[in-house]
Amino acid sequence: MGSPGLLGDTSARDYSRKLNLFNACAETELRLAIASLKLVPGMKLLDAGCGTGEALGWLRGQVATEGVVVGMDLASAHTHAAYAGSGSAALIVQADLLKPPLARASFDLVWSVNTVNHLHDPVAGVEVLASLLQPRGRIALGQSSLLPDMYFAWNARLERLVTEAVRQYYRARYGLKERDLAAVRSIAGVLGRAGLHDVRVQTFMIERLFPLNEKDEAYLLETIFRDTWGERLRPYLADDDFLELSRLCDPDNPEFALRRPDFHFLQTFTLAVGSV
Repeated sequence: MGSPGLLGDTSARDYSRKLNLFNACAETELRLAIASLKLVPGMKLLDAGCGTGEALGWLRGQVATEGVVVGMDLASAHTHAAYAGSGSAALIVQADLLKPPLARASFDLVWSVNTVNHLHDPVAGVEVLASLLQPRGRIALGQSSLLPDMYFAWNARLERLVTEAVRQYYRARYGLKERDLAAVRSIAGVLGRAGLHDVRVQTFMIERLFPLNEKDEAYLLETIFRDTWGERLRPYLADDDFLELSRLCDPDNPEFALRRPDFHFLQTFTLAVGSV
């Protein structure tokens, strides 16, 4: 089993369902982010932290059959899912990002989404990834939620309290400090401190309104309302606020947020790109 990451990641950890749901919900925006990279047929790409592998097929579509796509992830459950889902689109490797079993200077681009924020030292991780790039190669770091997400447009107070409760929960569970959680916002600076240049950043808005389609509702209900929030936030909220949150998150309650005509969801996805 690998050493735990900042957020508890090991080779045995499995959050495949969460990854599937996010990629299904955000597919349009993730594809737009990939298209912004202007990849060309024949390129060699690495998806570092490929998770369940949905992006591997999207990347393969950009570099065509003459290109090479490799997916790498620490968790065995994720690489098994990526292998099963990607078919012949990519080569799949289970490995620690900090110790990749890959040749130096062998890729044109590294794509890495919601991954470096799991490292104790993101700059060191990016330096390792940079060593895998050919001259003029690029790293594209994608990160969701650099700005606070919006779930309860009609109740900014409760939304603020829930966001802080989540942060308190993660600090307590993983023994983190506030600065550890806030560091994720500095992905552009991480690229610079790792020695990359020509850093550019673009933010894509994941925006959804009522009525939600099946994929969007599944992501919000399972990944956020149940897995991220739920009972574990009770110690960090006043009783009345927790009860209100519970009603908004319960599909059997008339107040269920995702079925409100005024439901409006916003989440950012930021792509920072730098060259070696």
